[in-house]
Amino acid sequence: MRTQRTAVGVLALLTLAACGTEAGGGGESGSGSGSGGGAVRTGSPVTGVRWDVDSVTVGGKRTAALPGAHVEIDSKGRASGSYGCNHFTADARIDGGTITVGTGTSTAMACQKDAQHFEAAMSGVLSGELSAAVANKTLTLTAKNGDSLALTAQPPAPLTGTTWTVTTLVSGTVASSPPAGTRETARLSFDEDGSVQGNLGCNAFRGTATVSGSTITFGRIVGTKMMCRAPRMKLERELLAVLDGRTTYRIDHRTLTLTAANGRGLGASATAATS
Repeated sequence: MRTQRTAVGVLALLTLAACGTEAGGGGESGSGSGSGGGAVRTGSPVTGVRWDVDSVTVGGKRTAALPGAHVEIDSKGRASGSYGCNHFTADARIDGGTITVGTGTSTAMACQKDAQHFEAAMSGVLSGELSAAVANKTLTLTAKNGDSLALTAQPPAPLTGTTWTVTTLVSGTVASSPPAGTRETARLSFDEDGSVQGNLGCNAFRGTATVSGSTITFGRIVGTKMMCRAPRMKLERELLAVLDGRTTYRIDHRTLTLTAANGRGLGASATAATS
């Protein structure tokens, strides 16, 4: 584990917004409706919501978030989430409208360079004092220097009918990112008729997937026969080792985890919902 000061700002924001949703008191703070431009608007609940990170803006340059980057907060005031590669937990202190970032922890998994760059940018925004704005299903965090983070509330994703993009490969107790240059190339989706289809990073595939309780049993996988560069072929081989026979599966809001009997596994994130 490594010490981080980043994700705590999110906890502070969410706590601040949650306080604004409580009934009573009339919400008055000296000027009528209290709809000042810098205020946190609380049109929807914040705690218990999955906030997917859309982008980070640093020095005026906007960078799209990594698949799976998100923030959640529970009713006990504990934040958790993912930068897209590493996961974090944290807490913080609120003093009025000021968010004081404390100390949190995150995993220390080795990530690809582009993932490292995004995590560094996201960490830079989520530190020090932050202002927050919530409108409809969107959330914006802004640091004193103008850098910002944009997030959107997303509903839980069902197994079937969802496009799952592979973000993590697992071998025993070791988790890693897909090979360099293959991010967002592998995806799969399950249908109500017991079929599964998608892309293995190189070739498109189709097969059967029987769901029973917490298990998915994969039948024969049939795919195209295109040859690709080494990293994509490596990803394909690793995924085929997972989509083989009986696996266990778990869905954590919008993250799917598959684990095969041979110890191989994958993590995948749901494609962002559109409203």
